[in-house]
Amino acid sequence: MKKACKPCSEAAKIWMQIPAPKRGDIVRQIGDALRAKLQQLGRLVSLEMGKILPEGIGEVQEIIDMCDFAVGLSRQLNGSIIPSERPNHMMLEVWNPLGIVGVITAFNFPCAVLGWNACLALVCGNCVMNHRKGAPTTPLVTIAMTKLVASVLEKNDLPGAIFTSFCGGAEIGQAIAKDTRIPLVSFTGSSKVGLMVQRTVNERFGKCLLELSGNNAIIVMDDADIQLAVRSVLFAAVGTAGQRCTTCRRLLLHESIYQKVLDQLLDVYKQVKIGDPLEKGTLLGPLHTSASRKNFEKGMEIIKSQGGKILTGGSVVESEGNFVQPTIVEISSNAPAVKEELFAPVLYVMKFQTLKEAIEINNSVPQGLSSSIFTRKPEVIFQWIGPHGSDCGIVNVNIPTNGAEIGGAFGGEKATGGGREAGSDSWKQYMRRSTCTINYGNELPLAQGINFG
Repeated sequence: MKKACKPCSEAAKIWMQIPAPKRGDIVRQIGDALRAKLQQLGRLVSLEMGKILPEGIGEVQEIIDMCDFAVGLSRQLNGSIIPSERPNHMMLEVWNPLGIVGVITAFNFPCAVLGWNACLALVCGNCVMNHRKGAPTTPLVTIAMTKLVASVLEKNDLPGAIFTSFCGGAEIGQAIAKDTRIPLVSFTGSSKVGLMVQRTVNERFGKCLLELSGNNAIIVMDDADIQLAVRSVLFAAVGTAGQRCTTCRRLLLHESIYQKVLDQLLDVYKQVKIGDPLEKGTLLGPLHTSASRKNFEKGMEIIKSQGGKILTGGSVVESEGNFVQPTIVEISSNAPAVKEELFAPVLYVMKFQTLKEAIEINNSVPQGLSSSIFTRKPEVIFQWIGPHGSDCGIVNVNIPTNGAEIGGAFGGEKATGGGREAGSDSWKQYMRRSTCTINYGNELPLAQGINFG
């Protein structure tokens, strides 16, 4: 780690001097290299992580899209001109690179999370040190991505240390968090570990970008398009075998349509094809590891002990691999299990009577990542997205909780960490802001009209 950080620091001095549009062109070339290997990389993601092939390909497409976004951004890293109260003075904001960005990613999105961070960090003039926490289980896609990026850098006579990857355990993540040469650490993972990383980085006055746990709810109002809602819930709860931070964990149904929605949902759950994620038609692949499967079994026991009624699923699939049944549980919103994130295709379903009650349930968990409501009423929509609505970073209407576009800032509040990645002005986290005041006159007027002799 120490040996790797030195060449990265040296490379940063070169990289940050390159004009931003030129850096954008390098990122464009990285996108082209990924585009040429889209199918192969997508299959590799599915093979290692276990998600179905369309999702594996979609994940690689996401980093390609981020490259395209970063190319445009390379000509828009704009500061501001600020009116000065002092005669013959000019105030302006200048954004400069941080130097090195440490990216600690997770097993469930081995390409996309890296892409959100790396594309922005690179175009902003930073070198990237990537640690794949899931390296023991997803090393091949890490190596393949790094080799592609290295080939682009080499072709442009740039140091390979601009993009450095580590395959290893927690000790590498700890070293990144402690290293004063890394001004920003971006961490994706659990709230528990994220808090430890934040404390370590804060102790050295570094900056942290945290993308932590989600516990996302979909609310279905009495006027909702039920067919649209059911299709959305299926994708949100079963997609990636429930191993997305934006997976729908809680389904809140208005009492007047509760049974109707539930009946339709139970029917489509019976049609979910479980099996080889590389086979066409499979909707549910395996959980990532045997430990994940054991957590599912343990979670089901806890749920039942807290009064949860299993409506469908609830068991592991007796076969090779870490397959489990997609599960729906009827349970109280106050059950302790509902407050935590079980990283598996388990959906908690509950009734509500009023919009106010539904919003309170949505906001009652420690996490605050994604949320969605199904309704056609403007007054409900605008209350939902307003100050007394959802307290999440992602607030959707008539779409699932997962599958976010890269153009918007991605991230959440509370125990989700408060970080933002991908679009909007997320790039500002990867740069340092300088407020510059220039006196081009011959006098020294002071701010606030102070007379100092």
